[in-house]
Amino acid sequence: METRSVLPGAGWCRLVKRSHRLPVACGVGAGLLALLLPCCVLPRETLPPPVAAPQVKEEVPDIEGAKVEQVGNASWYGPAQDGKATASGETFDQKKLTAAHRTLPLGTKAVVTNLETGKSVNVTINDRGPYVKGRKIDLSRAAAQKIGMSTKGVAKVKIETRAPRHATKKRTTKSPEASVAANTDLPMQAPQ
Repeated sequence: METRSVLPGAGWCRLVKRSHRLPVACGVGAGLLALLLPCCVLPRETLPPPVAAPQVKEEVPDIEGAKVEQVGNASWYGPAQDGKATASGETFDQKKLTAAHRTLPLGTKAVVTNLETGKSVNVTINDRGPYVKGRKIDLSRAAAQKIGMSTKGVAKVKIETRAPRHATKKRTTKSPEASVAANTDLPMQAPQ
């Protein structure tokens, strides 16, 4: 069977036999198939699902945290930040006894003592700061008033903290018996 085909740019017709096209197409197709087939038929490694060993909870008493003392300058902040979010996520209230510190953990309770007046106040660290060089802590307006530094603005203070104490901590560990019991290939023995 013969067909006519117009070759672009040639301006003349040429007779082409279909039987000549078939071997070329089959050869190209077979070549592509040979390249792609190994990707599809590679054996996939199946891993058994991991067996989770039962875990034992053990009560571990927590020892009291180390005491931290710092001496440095304190400042206070209030009206400009009132109602804004603190680093702990709570809303700043200048009437509460709170403070900002650069490194103490959020939620830490601290006693701040004005070294000039001798007055102390208990505060909770709920924000980060101060960002002024030479200052250790930023107090809320209420805390600053309690130790008599609100009119001066900056005072030398002593900061005393103790890491929060928790009655007990739960620690999860794997017991040797639990790992043996998790393996279903081994026979189980009753305790004697």
